[in-house]
Amino acid sequence: MPTPTPSNATDADRLAALRDRKKTLRKQLRQRRRQLSPLQQRQAARALFRRVTCTPAFRFSSRIAFTLPRDGEISPQRLLEAALRRGKRCYLPVMSRFGADRLRFRRLQKGAALSSRNALRIPEPTRAARCPPRALSLVLLPLVGFDARCNRLGMGKGYYDRTFAFLRHSRRRPLLIGLAHECQRVEQLETNVWDLPLHAIATDAAWYKAGTP
Repeated sequence: MPTPTPSNATDADRLAALRDRKKTLRKQLRQRRRQLSPLQQRQAARALFRRVTCTPAFRFSSRIAFTLPRDGEISPQRLLEAALRRGKRCYLPVMSRFGADRLRFRRLQKGAALSSRNALRIPEPTRAARCPPRALSLVLLPLVGFDARCNRLGMGKGYYDRTFAFLRHSRRRPLLIGLAHECQRVEQLETNVWDLPLHAIATDAAWYKAGTP
């Protein structure tokens, strides 16, 4: 059977090829951030904190969703602690244990116990007030890779894309801001039609805003 070419490849072939390229890129970028030393991680987290806390998006948001870091992700811990000190309502994503493909958000109280019984072993609140995704003011979300147009490469599960798919019809709230190390930036990301672009991306070195050339 001949190898499919651009002229005769089916949609399924093209999607499969794109999926493979994304898988390879994820591996490369995850390795890149894992190679950062503990000192570089702390310095990056401090720089991210300074960059984000001065923005109107952070200052004026009352309900903010965070994700605790794993696998070399840049840490939002300082941002989370600052938000709690300022009296903001802070939430963490909760994965359903019954196969649902969307995230829920539960409020994080200072000193509250967390569970990591979900499939990805990510700490999450168990018995806390929920907040519908539409009621959040700001979502600070992790990513594997990004480009200057605020396209995001995630882990490939599609949780955030499905959870906030309603933003395709209304780009107002919540604001979606990705957090990343600058070393995770690529020149241009290939995207699928269902990939949801972010409003902005903050790194230890720069602030990227959607729609900015």
